[in-house]
Amino acid sequence: MTAPGEAAPGTTLEDEVWALLEDALSVYRDSPRAVSWLRGHQARFGEPVRVAVAGAPRSGKSTVVGALIGEEFAPTGATTWYQDGPRPRAHVGQYEVPVLRRDGKAFVDAPDAERVTVEWPSRSLRDLILIDTPAGAPVEQVYGEADAVLYLTRHMHTTDVRFLQTAHDHPVARVAPVNTVLVLSRADEIGGGRIDALSSAKQIARRYRREATVTPLCQNVVAVAGLLAVAARTLRADEFAALAALASLARTELDDHLLSADRFVAEDFPVRLDPAVRRGLVDRFGIFGVRLTTTLIRQGFDTQVKLTGQLVQRSGLGELRDSVGVYFTERREVLKARAALLGLDVVLRAEPRPGSVGLAAAVERVLASAHDFRELRLLAALQGGRTRLPGELDAEASRLVGGLGTNPVVRLGMDYEPTESELRHAVLDTLRRWRAHAVDPALDHGQRRAAAVVVRSCEGMLAQLVG
Repeated sequence: MTAPGEAAPGTTLEDEVWALLEDALSVYRDSPRAVSWLRGHQARFGEPVRVAVAGAPRSGKSTVVGALIGEEFAPTGATTWYQDGPRPRAHVGQYEVPVLRRDGKAFVDAPDAERVTVEWPSRSLRDLILIDTPAGAPVEQVYGEADAVLYLTRHMHTTDVRFLQTAHDHPVARVAPVNTVLVLSRADEIGGGRIDALSSAKQIARRYRREATVTPLCQNVVAVAGLLAVAARTLRADEFAALAALASLARTELDDHLLSADRFVAEDFPVRLDPAVRRGLVDRFGIFGVRLTTTLIRQGFDTQVKLTGQLVQRSGLGELRDSVGVYFTERREVLKARAALLGLDVVLRAEPRPGSVGLAAAVERVLASAHDFRELRLLAALQGGRTRLPGELDAEASRLVGGLGTNPVVRLGMDYEPTESELRHAVLDTLRRWRAHAVDPALDHGQRRAAAVVVRSCEGMLAQLVG
């Protein structure tokens, strides 16, 4: 018979945490509030990853949500949950509310609602639930409801750092720190809206990734031009025709009219394009987006399909979706387990009782012993510079513990699809090298401990192949 939190051989992290929740339900069976809370966390294991989109006012949360889903939504003002469904519909509690189309945007008619659930048929929502949080939502609400967070900011301020630090100010969060991606969400505004603004924004994102105050708080920093991204994913044929008409003009004829939105919608325009149409393009793309799209069309991206693909790539949306995949959806199991342990900790602190002492100890055992959490801790330590390995070992260790993705081919850094034999040979060779690093006297104690975590990751890959 195993003690609470003590795993039987061969059990997964999800199995361990589920069993721990079952033990807690037994201890708290006479507390309806605790039972409801714990059952809720068990139910979350069957859901896609919950990703909250949070940030200060005007950080572009609803715009980024729309870009990820592929639909332009009017903000509801409430906490809005977007999940996959067979047809567009919305609910407030048990009641269905209308989903309308207004000014080209999907609009949920739910005034004064605190929470709205929107079902929308979208491939992007098959693996995640997106939660558009109200501006200024407290840290506890954002991180309590979600498994992972996209934190949006226009520029990194002290208030943003404090928000992210508060999210990590919890024993479970400190032990399992990987669940946040920072998004510079209005990248087209950097550099005064110049045509190279997105390149400048991506350089700033790379700089933030190396900053000591930022790297321990998030797993990646991505620059996204949200307005451009959502316009790209929802580009209409009439909009493309208007943009193509603009691009047919010589740059010398058009450039002066693209210096500001006011000039772009003025009467003295060199092509016959209704001011209302031009105003619609500015609203949808921004003046930067109009400049960029006309430039791209001239460069040969002269069909709607070609232009859409190029805009998605340049807007940063592709990199954002990759980050969501690598850090969130691929780590669904560990993020769900982490959220459940945080939820259990809430119960243990709110309603202490004799049986809860053993549960608290079991939580600590799971956090300390589960290899998934050891990978996350090492990844955070490597990214934050708290652990350093010599030469190229640092980058290799980060990759092997899942820093670029959890697929074995990605972990091993193979740039082709190997045969099963080739993959097994690569795992064995990597395992042999890292076992040597784990006992190398030239490395200090912390470095050898890091190498031991990498060894366990390699053993896990080998077990997958054998199994």
